[in-house]
Amino acid sequence: MIFSVAMLLLFGLMGNQLFKLLKLPGLIGMLLVGVLIGPYALDLLDENLLAISEDLRMMALIIILLKAGLNLNTEKLKSIGPNASLMAVLPVLSEGLAIAALSIWLLDFTFVQGGVLGFVIAAVSPAVVVPAMVKLMKKGTGMNKSIPVMILSAASLDDVFAITLFSMFTGIYIGTQTNIVLQLLGIPLAIGLGIALGLLIGIIVVKVFERFHLRDSKKIVLVLALSLFILTFERALEDVIMIASLLSIMTIGVVIAEKRAHVGVRLADKFDKIWVFVKIFLFVLVGAAVDVSVAIDAGLVGLALIALGLLARSIGVMVAMIKSDLNWQERFFAVGAYTPKATVQAAIGSIPLLMGIAGGEIILAIAVLSILLTAPLGAIWINLSNKRLLESS
Repeated sequence: MIFSVAMLLLFGLMGNQLFKLLKLPGLIGMLLVGVLIGPYALDLLDENLLAISEDLRMMALIIILLKAGLNLNTEKLKSIGPNASLMAVLPVLSEGLAIAALSIWLLDFTFVQGGVLGFVIAAVSPAVVVPAMVKLMKKGTGMNKSIPVMILSAASLDDVFAITLFSMFTGIYIGTQTNIVLQLLGIPLAIGLGIALGLLIGIIVVKVFERFHLRDSKKIVLVLALSLFILTFERALEDVIMIASLLSIMTIGVVIAEKRAHVGVRLADKFDKIWVFVKIFLFVLVGAAVDVSVAIDAGLVGLALIALGLLARSIGVMVAMIKSDLNWQERFFAVGAYTPKATVQAAIGSIPLLMGIAGGEIILAIAVLSILLTAPLGAIWINLSNKRLLESS
């Protein structure tokens, strides 16, 4: 495993630097390295490393969410609250339901099978979107109207809706989910519990910082450990009640930045340095989960479903911003920035097949294809369009 880790870091770093030299997002290089050295291509990674790949990716995601929370300004967050809420709901529902309906025609699925597919595909990727928005926030790009804050906040909620609705449709298919209304009511409850848990732990952490003198490195360890406990707590209760754990984790960062601003700045700087190392693990391992041959099986029908789903998502984004003060250029940026898929699709794309859901193999194929298409294109869009479409403060 040690050799695999060394190879992952070295090749991942090389891929990152190569694509940056080409004026393209480094994450594309890391994703491609993962595909190349992963089990579906050259198969150079140790199977023990692949066995813990999902946990390593989740830990990397925790770091970028804490980093995002520490960089969020609560006043700006309040000012874009309604827009972020609509952005979290309308695009994912538009895309998921559109794919569900279209799959009846294009794949001869039932609506329930289509719903499973739709909400595998509909989730936006926080692994791609969050670091890109944090980077824009630090540069001040689009911050005159808090556009990166809005997209970042909405992306962390988008997944709650997608995963909940995915669970609902799989439950209906296998006959374990009968109370759909209760399942839907669980979404705002999950969000509320996530925020409340994050606030509680954030306040406790701030009190500890005030009571005890800790080096910044020890503060980092404490916050990371508590974030991992939140994730464990959510998984332990997932059969009873859903908690938006990723939102909890980001909320901890927000509370620290609000209550102890000087500490928040220092910790954000520490997380910046950790992220340089951790992002290689995240994107290379996401790439390693991608089987290109499976994606090819999706064919033109898969491409059509993804494209039409993205069109529906784009309409959802535009409707969500009807009452915002964004101009057309800024709305156009938000549409493209809100399309990348990777994290959720890599995590749950194979679940329908494992559950024995009819059409599970095509669901997996389209999920993989959506990663290959939208993660690079979304990252390129954010990277190339932000200077032209957003104002710098």
